Amino acid sequence: MSGYDPRGKANRALLVGVSEYDHVRPDDREGVPGQLPGVLHNRLRLREALRRTGLFEAGHITLCASPPHDVFNEALRHAAQETGGLLLFYFAGHGIVPAAGDELFLQMSNARVVAGGHDAFPNAVPFTEVLAQLVASRAERVLVVLDCCYAGNAAAIWHRFDHLRRRKTLLLMSVQSNRLITAGDGSGATPFTEELVQILEKEAELSLGALYTQLKERMAAAGHRTAVDDGQDPQGVWEPGEDVLLRGAGTATPTPPAPQDGRTGPHPGRRGRSLAAVRSAAARAGRIRPRVRLLLALAVLVAGCGGYGISRLLGDDSLCAPTLELRVLTDPELEAAVTAAATRFLDSDANKADGCHRLGITAYSADSADTVEALHRRTDPWQEPRTEENDPQRDIGPQPDVWIPATMADVSRVTDNRRVRSYARLEPEPEPLAYSPVVLAVPEGLATEAPRRAGRPLAELIRALGQRLPTAETRRPDPERTDSALLATTALYAAGTGARDAEQRLTQPAAPAPTAAELLCDLLEDTAVDRRTAALVPEFLLKSGTTCNTVAVRQVSRVAEYPLDVPALRPAFVRVRWQDADRDEDRRNKAVQSFRDWLYGEEGQAVLGAAGFRSAGTGHPLLVAKPAEGMLADPGRSQPDADGETMTRTLLQYRTANGPGRVLFLLDSSGSMATRWKGASGGPGLVRQALGALAGKDEYGVWAMYGTSGDGYAPLLPLGPHKKADAEQILLDGDLTTVHDTEADPYRALSAALGQMADRDGADDRPQLVVLITDDEDNNRLTGAARTAVLATARTARIPVAVVSLDGGGCAPSRVDAQLAEASGGRCLDAGDDLGPALHDEVARTGTGDG
Repeated sequence: MSGYDPRGKANRALLVGVSEYDHVRPDDREGVPGQLPGVLHNRLRLREALRRTGLFEAGHITLCASPPHDVFNEALRHAAQETGGLLLFYFAGHGIVPAAGDELFLQMSNARVVAGGHDAFPNAVPFTEVLAQLVASRAERVLVVLDCCYAGNAAAIWHRFDHLRRRKTLLLMSVQSNRLITAGDGSGATPFTEELVQILEKEAELSLGALYTQLKERMAAAGHRTAVDDGQDPQGVWEPGEDVLLRGAGTATPTPPAPQDGRTGPHPGRRGRSLAAVRSAAARAGRIRPRVRLLLALAVLVAGCGGYGISRLLGDDSLCAPTLELRVLTDPELEAAVTAAATRFLDSDANKADGCHRLGITAYSADSADTVEALHRRTDPWQEPRTEENDPQRDIGPQPDVWIPATMADVSRVTDNRRVRSYARLEPEPEPLAYSPVVLAVPEGLATEAPRRAGRPLAELIRALGQRLPTAETRRPDPERTDSALLATTALYAAGTGARDAEQRLTQPAAPAPTAAELLCDLLEDTAVDRRTAALVPEFLLKSGTTCNTVAVRQVSRVAEYPLDVPALRPAFVRVRWQDADRDEDRRNKAVQSFRDWLYGEEGQAVLGAAGFRSAGTGHPLLVAKPAEGMLADPGRSQPDADGETMTRTLLQYRTANGPGRVLFLLDSSGSMATRWKGASGGPGLVRQALGALAGKDEYGVWAMYGTSGDGYAPLLPLGPHKKADAEQILLDGDLTTVHDTEADPYRALSAALGQMADRDGADDRPQLVVLITDDEDNNRLTGAARTAVLATARTARIPVAVVSLDGGGCAPSRVDAQLAEASGGRCLDAGDDLGPALHDEVARTGTGDG
């Protein structure tokens, strides 16, 4: 088996099974639908099956039996901190989603559902938060198994994470998205877990991929159905090439007698009454010594999660206080290094006192342009989102305590020319953490001699590469996503020929890669292209390397050439203070200072050196003994400092490099769209979000696609320039923008749209885009001759079509959505993508900015 082999590693399993709930309908109108006695069997059966795999040492499989949300959060945090190999996280219980379907909530034993016009799920845990902790863990791989209603909705959340995080995490779900499932009659395990356990109990070698195939076959053969009476079809998502060994050949570990789970059978409500009694007693015991009260709380933890973490919580003569969690936001290019540093810090003496860990750290990244924009003018909704369209907590992540941008210039981009009140104060350290030049990574066979690899402008290096090989290409990641790409772009545009000419000289066959690491991985897919293509990347990647999921013959060795006019990466350490966030200010200040001192100290610098960074000091010497292959130990003259104004101006030029654009939205308005119409994730809501990528000089229009005769559409907004407010008003007008009780004919509407755009294209050279938003219910009219004709039209028109499928799996290669996008040079987005931001980004490649 190719893939991850966890044998011999420090593996752990956290099995969370919520069989008993405190609040249950009909006795409690805010309760969950019912008790789940089958889940009791789930956690016990699965524990025994995992013991037999031989992957988990004694005591490393933790049962969380019907925990309340606070106990669950503590158990999850400990599992994330203490796993060094494979971390298997399993949840069985009630799951629930909001009306928009953009989050999955795992309902713990004290969960409630508040009725009313707004979705409210007290004491349920958002899967986004669970996944964020898991991907930030020390584990090398994370396997998530969900057996609950709506489990398939977790796939869309997984897709929101970046490539590096997704690569680490593999997700197995009991049912497709937006489906309720039965938990069985309670006499045994639930259907999905029963089949899972039976496969795990076999003694043959077993990988996750093989298990997934067998699961789907067994579930289909057993005839298990969802609440809408279609087949219960397990789902799995992981990056291409990834797999995990779950059992070696012939593994058969003797199973010791299993300690009881605290229950001999289902007993709804008993655990809730016990917890209530403990909490009540603790509340009345104000005179009890603090140590006794903490032991009482610990007893709840032991009862709920199998004693998990006792060795960490008990010292010789004291108990560890709960750790403080720091949130560290960074540039996507730096995330791997920052995560490695945070992991090393957590286990260092600097983070221990009396045998206890003092801090936890969640490191995460967001696109650099989005982060700067949010800190510049969106700190109010970051603290308290008021609309779905303006929610930095969703788009970027939690409010950071520390921000580590790739350059200090980002701080000035945030603080200069602010026209709105800010609720976050930035306090940057005066010196950067490290230094890394941005280099032109050239295939070894095309590199120039060592003395000529430094000291020349970027344009000259690219020109010389073309002289050595006329078919040579140069690629650069997306300047919207990372600072390294934006800094390289400042030099490309400064050559004097203009942004549009500079972009045309780059070879970008499709949307640019989000990061430099992903760019190098993309090149692996075609060895011939890899051998002739230079990539603009941070130098440290030549040391730390890239871990790619694609299968390739071998990666081309690369040599760094050092352009003198590209500003270098100088990562900054910035304390972020949020207004009115002073409840634990002193403790948080000390925590930030502790992490800061460690990063700038010998241990922190060693971690950054191992990742390929140089010293921020004079001359920028290597932080490790010798350079990686392809690097120069001393490239000579330092690259210049970044300038915030230049970066902002360059980003605007990049966004407008192709001039004002023209976008035509085809909005499926047929009757089947009724359930996918309202909210930010509905059809009109997606169009509204995309309008932010268009400005006053752009032309755009919206057609309602319905009817099976005539043209197959009715204009809502004619194709032309519009004020954003006017366009939004039409989209919000329920009388104009509405669902029609008829089917749609996408063939007619697409043919008309491509024809009209082709006519406009003859009058100017604007970049153009057609956006089709559909639930795919009427794709039966895109079959046979109609499919052949529309694909041919898409190829010849050379107008990209972005297809937004509101149906899960709409972008599968065999589906017409994917074929239409590929034929036209566009992109296909489906429920596996975070559709609002993804469509906005796609339209932004044609539009000219924030309208």
